[in-house]
Amino acid sequence: MITRSRVFGTGMAVPDHIITNEYLSTIVDTSDEWIRTRTGMKERRQVRPDQAASDLAIPASQQALEEAGLSPQDLDMIIVATISPDTLFPSTACIIQDKIGARQIPAFDISAGCTGAIYAHTLADQLIRTGHSKYILIIGVELLTKITNWSDRSTCVLFGDGAGASVVGPSENGSSGLLGHHIASDGKGASMLYIPAGGSRMPASRETVDKNLHVLFMKGNEIYKTAISTMSESCHILLKQEGLTPQDVDLFVFHQANLRILEAVGKRLRVSPDRVFVNIHKYGNTSTATTMMAVHEAVQEGKIQRGSLVLQVAFGAGLTWGGLLWRW
Repeated sequence: MITRSRVFGTGMAVPDHIITNEYLSTIVDTSDEWIRTRTGMKERRQVRPDQAASDLAIPASQQALEEAGLSPQDLDMIIVATISPDTLFPSTACIIQDKIGARQIPAFDISAGCTGAIYAHTLADQLIRTGHSKYILIIGVELLTKITNWSDRSTCVLFGDGAGASVVGPSENGSSGLLGHHIASDGKGASMLYIPAGGSRMPASRETVDKNLHVLFMKGNEIYKTAISTMSESCHILLKQEGLTPQDVDLFVFHQANLRILEAVGKRLRVSPDRVFVNIHKYGNTSTATTMMAVHEAVQEGKIQRGSLVLQVAFGAGLTWGGLLWRW
């Protein structure tokens, strides 16, 4: 009997081009010191103009499949979490399905802001538990530099491009895998983080382009406070479900949105900084890709090993939030 899903392989991909704090100080009124002290970011990656989300998702997926010891033909489903797809339709997942050579399996995108990877793993876990699918490829990918307002100094310093991937399947035993998940949303906060134009509410027009309405808008102070409270809430809910405390967790993998947020959630949980994984200084905020990229790097660095208890939590546009509690 299948009791839960587990991760068989992880992967990630980032562009070669690096945007430094020093460069940003030449295009907006900011400085390296201002960005570092307020966000913890030093650099972020940017794709070429001709690249799309699938161009990062594919190498990340191939790495995850290789680590899992599987081929694209072994997959039963592909789920892509993104707010910056190749096109509004078809889904980026369908493009990836074709390009990696997978069978004619279900492939679709989900949009849950920065919490997309959490939602995708939750869905995949249910499909694996019921026996509907055996191996599912999950990808979190964002090209946020394509939708950033480069004249807004409060947001342009935050975002970068990247992709993370994982292959999940049935756990061979009852001890390892996804112990629990928690997802939630509150649409009352939708206006805190959004792109005004490009959908059916405000289709693309000369006016929307002239007004620069196809870039993201964010109410930073409100987002900051809500991110801390909701991510802390998800941690407590997941740990309570399993009868655990924060001290039982080997590694916390929070959404890499702002170093101050990571530190504040860690303090609320009363955990030492060395148990909170941080790579925001290298990549900035890559939205739904952040926790997947962080998990991959933590595995590669030996900070996540077989048997590790890992808490992966995110918060994003929607508003959405949630978490995953893993026994690796």
